[in-house]
Amino acid sequence: MERFGVKSAPSRNRSKTALYVTPQDRVTEFGSELHEDGGKLFCTSCNVVLNHVRKSAINDHLKSKTHTKRKAEFEEQNVRKKQRTLTASLQCNSTAQTEKNSVIQDFVKMCLEANIPLEKADHPSVRAFLSRYVKNGGSIPKSDQLRKAYLPDGYDNENQLINTEDR
Repeated sequence: MERFGVKSAPSRNRSKTALYVTPQDRVTEFGSELHEDGGKLFCTSCNVVLNHVRKSAINDHLKSKTHTKRKAEFEEQNVRKKQRTLTASLQCNSTAQTEKNSVIQDFVKMCLEANIPLEKADHPSVRAFLSRYVKNGGSIPKSDQLRKAYLPDGYDNENQLINTEDR
């Protein structure tokens, strides 16, 4: 039609979605009932993901019976839990994870300095001793994983120490 100079009438069925609204904008608009994590909008009391583009979807959820019921239960609890996305949870490096890595690296370093083969860590009596008497000792992996994942780190650290001592 455009080729002949005739233009069609403008479409009246436009979508009523807000194109440039972010989940953070909706959090500021609705207050503490919602929270944002990883580009997603969550209902704080229900722990469900909401469509942040359509305001009507958020209003409908906030007026629903399930939301009012869960909100009452949520306010009775003393613990305030907020749901997070998987990527945000994986990025969080807890003290237990850092402590576990520290124990494993110290174990590998001890074995290397004492000329103890890493295969000895697979022996059942060594495993029982580590899990019983060493804090986080049960988290020490088998020898093949020690060799693949933790031995290169120890080797690189020792090389750096030797190079700095030579200077």
